[in-house]
Amino acid sequence: MKVLIINGPNLNLLGKREESIYGSMGFDAYLETLKNLYAEDEIIYYQSNHEGDIIDELHKVGFGGVDAIVLNAGAYTHTSIAISDAIRAIKTPVIEVHISNVMARESYRHTSYISASCVGTIAGFGLDSYRLAIEAVKNMIK
Repeated sequence: MKVLIINGPNLNLLGKREESIYGSMGFDAYLETLKNLYAEDEIIYYQSNHEGDIIDELHKVGFGGVDAIVLNAGAYTHTSIAISDAIRAIKTPVIEVHISNVMARESYRHTSYISASCVGTIAGFGLDSYRLAIEAVKNMIK
């Protein structure tokens, strides 16, 4: 199985920003944990702070480049109709992921413009949300 994890804006600062919300581990360290846990699979990682770059990456792999995409669009979740449209346009299934429980946070985070375009959403389990998404992918493509 081949999975692409896409992280959006400010997620390059994991381990450095708002540790009470996002934890103290950087994503690169967690990615190694995932790669070790799923050694038989290929996990690819992409991060960008730019909406258009995220859309370009979805287009690039969304027609057979990977089996699934795990997407944490960060704040673009709550603002980007363009990312939602890109998800709808591609064939590859996308799972929306959030580290925090967005429903327990500020009210503007309660609206996701991408949820309806994704096959599912996992939120609130810290970095383990990514592992749960990979497990969901594995169950989907059995």
